[in-house]
Amino acid sequence: MEAVLDTYALPYDARRPVICFDEKSYQLLDHVRDPLPPVPGYPARADHEYKRYGTVNFFVAFEPLVGQRTVIVTER
Repeated sequence: MEAVLDTYALPYDARRPVICFDEKSYQLLDHVRDPLPPVPGYPARADHEYKRYGTVNFFVAFEPLVGQRTVIVTER
């Protein structure tokens, strides 16, 4: 971990850019019934049933020393 943090602390070099990349799959869900808002003495309540609207994938590339970020979201 220290080596990674040392890499982030290096000065910017256009010949060797530091690029971070991450991806995440995410399920798109919606409530079948509207959740009940919290009231004094009771927390917010939501039904366990949901409707599925598929999935999406997030891809993020980030160059922290330049402050540039690229985000791509796929439909499936």
